[in-house]
Amino acid sequence: MQYIIMFLIVVGLALADFLTGYIKARCQDSVMSKAMRIGGLHKFAEIVIMATAIGLDIGLQYLGKYYENRQLADITGAVTAIGVFGYITIMEIISILENYADINPKAAGWIGRLLKNLKGGE
Repeated sequence: MQYIIMFLIVVGLALADFLTGYIKARCQDSVMSKAMRIGGLHKFAEIVIMATAIGLDIGLQYLGKYYENRQLADITGAVTAIGVFGYITIMEIISILENYADINPKAAGWIGRLLKNLKGGE
């Protein structure tokens, strides 16, 4: 069940990022099919990577049972799946906030400060 939830969160965030990017482009009168196609392919690649990490976790669990080293396989697979999930989640949330800051200039101030803190004070 945890894999389904992780996968659906990644799909939802990718969709939200794509949609906020589209809204931003519409607000700026800069909708371009090539940019949308590339952005959509990037989102699809993220979903494929998340599915691969989940598959790796499941596969390692089964290998751990087969080789009677279940604990190591469980830890390795979980670290991989959770690491990929965490990275994609943070990356998508930052992108959604950046899109929203461009859509709504009134929110740009607090979003800019928040993103500066999230990105390590660049």
